[in-house]
Amino acid sequence: MSLLPSTINHQPSTMPRIVAIIPAAGIGKRFGGATPKQFLKINGKEILAYTLEVFQKTKKIDEIIVAASREEFPRIIKLQKKHHLTKLQTIVEGGKERQDSVYNALIMADLNKGDLVIVHDAARPLLPEKVLADAIRCAEKNGNALVCLQAKDTLLKKTNREHTYLTRSQIYYVQTPQIFRYAQLLSAFKKAKKEKFVGTDESMLVRRNGKKIHLSEGSPFNFKITAKEDFEMLKRIMK
Repeated sequence: MSLLPSTINHQPSTMPRIVAIIPAAGIGKRFGGATPKQFLKINGKEILAYTLEVFQKTKKIDEIIVAASREEFPRIIKLQKKHHLTKLQTIVEGGKERQDSVYNALIMADLNKGDLVIVHDAARPLLPEKVLADAIRCAEKNGNALVCLQAKDTLLKKTNREHTYLTRSQIYYVQTPQIFRYAQLLSAFKKAKKEKFVGTDESMLVRRNGKKIHLSEGSPFNFKITAKEDFEMLKRIMK
């Protein structure tokens, strides 16, 4: 764990703190290439830097924690200084799976039960500020918020012999950020760890732990850089 020089005031407050966790330990197997996708540059700036700046600029965010592979710590510290990311105070070592990385950040975070934890993919650099603000309000009201985008295209489910059309009004693409009360999220992670269950995202763990998940509207711009085609689209948008 690397702790950067702290400028954040952790004095007790009547208002819950809001901390963003950015898992950035992935090596991008589907993307390929020698450089992890979150460190690829567009207009001279890393994808991760664009992502972090959204949380840096949002007034309600108190702190940012990045989970990364240990060999990337120096690169992240350099990025933090270069782009004046003062809310980025803590870097924790990531794990084998995304779930492990987020859990490592959770147990290192200095949080109370009612504080809010935001988990956001490092490779979603175009998160609109309104989407983030709406999700925070949803979580403050309901205890959690899952950013989703309702399907617009015609959808079908293919089997070996036939295919079935799905009702798109009932289909949502799950995005991040995903926001939860600290106690709610930590409990879900501990249950999953005890039972050796690996989910695809945080909402799956919380739902599996018996909690209702509340949806918040996402955005087509909030896409994840997964394949090279996504990176090319990002470059065109930001050209």
